Parts: sequence; C-alpha cells; structure tokens
Amino acid sequence: MRSLLTPIAALTFAGLAPAATLAAPPPTAMEVVRDTLHGTVLEDPYRWLEDQNAPPTRAWIETQNGYTDQVMKGAPGFDKIHARLEKMMRVESMGVPRHRAGFYFYTRRRIDQDQSTICEREGIDGAERVLVDPNAMSPDHSLSVAIADIDDHARLLAYSIRSGGQDETQVAFKDLESGKDLTEVFPKARYFGISIEPSARGVYYAKQTREGPRIQHHSFGTDPASDRVVFGEGLGPEMIAVPSLSDDGRWLLITVNRGSTGEHTELWLQELGVGRPARPLVDDLEASFSARWAGRHLYVDTNWNAPQHRILEIDPENPSRERWHELVPERPHVIQGMSAIGGRLFVTYLENVVPVIRVFSPEGLEERQLSFPTLGTPSQPTGEWDHDEAFYTFVTFHIPTIIYRYQVSTLRRNEWWRERPPVNADRYVVRQAWFNSKDGTRVPMFVGMKKGLKLDGSNPTLLTGYGGFNNSQLPNYSARSALWMESGGVFVLANLRGGDEFGERWHRAGMLAQKQNVFDDFIAAADFLIKNRYTRSDRLGIWGRSNGGLLVGAAITQRPELFGAAWCGYPLLDMVRYHRFLVARFWVPEYGSAEDPAQFATLLAYSPYHHVKPGTKYPAVLFTTGDSDTRVAPLHARKMAARLQAATSSDRPILLHYDTSFGHVSGQPISKQIDDLTTEVQFLLWQLGALKGEGGVADRSTR
Repeated sequence: MRSLLTPIAALTFAGLAPAATLAAPPPTAMEVVRDTLHGTVLEDPYRWLEDQNAPPTRAWIETQNGYTDQVMKGAPGFDKIHARLEKMMRVESMGVPRHRAGFYFYTRRRIDQDQSTICEREGIDGAERVLVDPNAMSPDHSLSVAIADIDDHARLLAYSIRSGGQDETQVAFKDLESGKDLTEVFPKARYFGISIEPSARGVYYAKQTREGPRIQHHSFGTDPASDRVVFGEGLGPEMIAVPSLSDDGRWLLITVNRGSTGEHTELWLQELGVGRPARPLVDDLEASFSARWAGRHLYVDTNWNAPQHRILEIDPENPSRERWHELVPERPHVIQGMSAIGGRLFVTYLENVVPVIRVFSPEGLEERQLSFPTLGTPSQPTGEWDHDEAFYTFVTFHIPTIIYRYQVSTLRRNEWWRERPPVNADRYVVRQAWFNSKDGTRVPMFVGMKKGLKLDGSNPTLLTGYGGFNNSQLPNYSARSALWMESGGVFVLANLRGGDEFGERWHRAGMLAQKQNVFDDFIAAADFLIKNRYTRSDRLGIWGRSNGGLLVGAAITQRPELFGAAWCGYPLLDMVRYHRFLVARFWVPEYGSAEDPAQFATLLAYSPYHHVKPGTKYPAVLFTTGDSDTRVAPLHARKMAARLQAATSSDRPILLHYDTSFGHVSGQPISKQIDDLTTEVQFLLWQLGALKGEGGVADRSTR
C-alpha cells in the first residue's frame, strides 16, 4: 500500500503560496442589455454569451479553454494526481443485479473498458454473457447504455443509449432468446418509466414532448412514430409523468409530478383491456405520493397528513380514498424510501440523517432491522415481491461500493460483490457534527478524515452540499473524497435545508422565499469548520454541481473572503432568466420565477450572477460545463466566468473548463472521468496551497 500512496502524498501540504503571477484572462466583450422587470432595471453585459452556437460564442469558448489550459499547465501535480486517480478509478465496477425468471441482469465495466456493458447470468453464479457493449458503438466511447426494463419471463430487454452527458436517450430492445436487437429503436428524447407488458408484445412509456409528457403504447413490429397516446393530453411542459404496469399487466399506474420538487403528486389508475380511461386515485392534494406494485398490492409512500411520511395500501379493485389502509404509521423520523421484496416491505428511515432500514410484514408489523458496518449510506433494497432475494449497496466516504445479497426468509446476508480500488479504509473515520445556522437552526454535517488528524487550523478542507429538491445528502464514496482524505485533507458534507433529511418541513425551509436559508446554512458550516480549527479560510475549498453549483455561486458572491477556492460544476447562476432555458420550467415550484413579482424579488436577492461586484477579491474558481448539458443551460457558467474575470481584484484565477462533447448527466468514459477529476482536484489542492511546486503536467488540451 505504501508504494501506491507515495505519488500523491509526496505532493501534499507544503504550505507554499498557491500560485505565482498568472497571465490575465482574455478580455470578454461587454454588450450591455437592459431589462426592466417589475419596475427594476437590470443590466446584463454578457447576454450575447447565451447564444451557444453563435460564432462569437464558439470563438470565446475556444479562447477560454486555451486560457484554462495555459494556467493549469503551470500548476504542479497533474501527472502524479492523474496516476493516483488512474489506480483508484480504473477498477472493475458492477451494478446491482435484477432477477427475472432465474436470470440476473446487471451492468459491469472491466478494468480495460471505458464504459459499462449490460450482462446476464443464468443463476446467481452462472456464466456471464455480455448482452450490450457500448465500447464498440463509438470510437471515442462517448455512448453509454443502461438497463431500462426486463420482462418477467426474461425474454426481452429494454435499454437506453446515451450520447455524452445528454438527458435525451434512445431506447432499444433485445430479444434475449435469439440475442438479436429488434428493428425498432425509439428516437432520441426524454423517456420515463419504460414498462414492458408481461406478454412482451408491447411496452408503455412516457415521452417528454414540447407540449408536455405523454404516456404512449408501442406494439413490437410497428413503427414507433405511430404509437398511440394513452394518457397525458393537456399536461403542460412543466409536468413529469411516469407509467408503471402491475405484475400481471392488468393495471397501469401513472404518477404525475408538477415539476421536480415532488410536493404535488397525482396518481392515476387505468384497468387495461376494458376500454375505460385512467381515473384519478389522487389529484387534489398538495402532497407527495410514491407508489410501488407488489403483486396485486399497491403500496404508497406519502407525506399526506404525515410530514415524516407513512405507508398506505390501496386495493386497485376498490381504490376509493375512504378504503385506503394505513399500513406503517408516521414515526418521528422521516421515511426516505420503500420497496416490496419477498413478501415484505423494506422501509428506509433517516434517524438524525443516519439511514436505518426496517423490514415490515404485509400487515405492517416491524420484524427486523438491517445493520451496516459503519456510518454511511445503504441503497434502497431492490427485488421482486414473489422472489425471496433482495440486493442493496453500502458506501461511505472511504468505503467503495459493496453489493449485498439478502435472503428475506432466512435473514442471511452475504457480500455479492465489492469494488476494490487501492484504498485502505481502516485509516479513515467518518463522524457527524452539528452546528448552528444564522437563525439558530441546528444543522448536521458529515466529516471524513484520517484517524488522528490534528485539528490545528491548517488542514485543506473540501466542503460540499446541495440543499434542494427533497434531495437528502448522505456519505457516498468517490475517488474525490478518498483522494482528498488520503492527501491529509478533511472532506465535509453539510445537510442543508432544502433537502429531505428531516422531512417536508426541512425541504420547505430551503425553497422559494426561504432559499436564502440554504446559503446561510452552508456559510455557517464554513464558519464552524474554521472556528473549530479544522481549517482556515485560505485552506477551505467548496464544490458543488447543478443546484449545488448554485450553492457555490451564492457562497462566493455572499462571502468571498471565507473561501480559498471553489469548483462550480454545471451550475445555475442567473436566477432571473434560468426558467427560460431547456427544462428549467420543471424547477419553478422549487425556485420560483421572475415572472412573479414577489418571486422575482427573492430570486434577485441571491442570484449569483447579479451579485458580482467589481473590485472584490474573489477566491479561485473553476467553472465546468459543456455543450451536451441539456438539463442546466451552459450559458450560466459562460456568463458567470466572464463576469467574475472582469470583476475580481484578487490574483486568484477564474477559469472555465468547457467540454464540447460531454455534459451534465453521467455517461463519460472512465478515461474522461479521470482526466476531468484530475484537473478539478489539482486546481483545488493547488489553490489551497497544498501542492509542492513540481511540474510535469500532461497535455489536457484535447476536449
């Protein structure tokens, strides 16, 4: 183990200044556009950068990438960080298996592969057969695949094909008996809820159209262009719909969400083959509902009249509300997920943000609890209602993925597979700490570091969070967290308001008019780390992506002196105009819209792009985005990079790493992931003064 640790350990914590004099960033033309919204005049000097395909924008992107490469080539450590990440990330990976009719289906990436393949085994220990190999589909390995569905008799596989990091995918089908692909392929679009009929003669699916989501039915052997719409007429583009067939194929359940927050869910039920349209189970309640089929049972996780959630049972034959049966009542701790496997309900609770999985009988009696090796994150168990076998994973900051196989009837658990990067988990510890936010709210965080690390205020510390969309943040393994702790740093995840760590009240305390609470929590977390001598400001880095990128943007504009460096990935930053682009209408229930006068005032009060002040000493910032981000418009990072470069009075670099091939969603080949993470970690360690001045940086100019 010592020889594997040497390359990065030799680089760390020299206590040197982070950078010599840097070349000035290339100037960006200012073309001020003035808007008047609700009586307020706003000036936007970089509106022209919103046009992604305009020649001036493409030239600007090329110039910015050239500047980033120039600056980063002068930074120490790329080769050694890259070599270490190559060892940590170039390992075999495996997905959780799905059982169908004696066969097991899963994804697997061998050490010598860039992308995961889809595989099957007959029997749990049977010989492996590769069904779909995306590595042969494109010369640059930019295509990735994922299992969408398998019919109950293991005759037909539905799988998605993703290009780069786009949300849009194609959907293809493979005959598992012949091994041949069917001729029809669904065209590139946003699809939800691929659900193959038990007969394997057709499939139900949701397709997001310009007008809104539409549930369609496809009969195999016909042209997908002629697929009929069975539900969704009248649903607008801000809605999301997902279909799910019952195990016997008799019932079609349709879940409709108003936007991405999940605070208003509709459930519709249609009995197939009788000529009647879908009818609403619930469409009139401001609450979330998440339903699962279990044979003829329909189990529902809901926060209706239960802020911490409860489990209901609905009989599809008699689904009227007065017949709904409460199976698992609300408890003091929030329910995070529910699955129905082997005739039992597996319900995951967060008890002060520590996951606990409790197993209930079909009558709602608690029978047992699953245990875990340390403070970390189990996945929600998966399996079939009529099959006595569940699978789930466990991870934490320093423990990579372990897949467990659990026999429901015998309570026997065994390790089915383990990811094996060269990381010595025994050297590290994960603890939970609590701090007070600006308004006195108690907020928890997870802290990972080497055992016995001295808290003397000098440790490079990396703080992250999310704070939105009911998304609970729990300790997860990544090469980023493992490398950071291996290098002697402190890795911190804050459980900010806006998530679901403590139920819907916690979520609502960080959305819409309360969004500033999220940023206050994050800033308070940073203050806590400094006050308690984990680190100091010039050694404190922050990172976040997507909604977490908004978090980073707000932090560096509200308290720029508090941080030494920041990585801001695929971010939302212009909150006055965000709702105009791509699928951002999904997020209006979470953030609000500048079209509403009151919500406009809230958005403008924290919008990072509108709070960049000339002459301010901003920390070092690396923005990352790309052309294939079809979720969060890359214009946010483009405009913010230009504005910060023009405004900052510090000598810290403001850089943009703009990828012309990849984007927001997973799907990058492992070689690309290694390159990108190397640049990110190198930038942060360098700017936090944690690298010795060693050169030898590899060429990263190809994107």
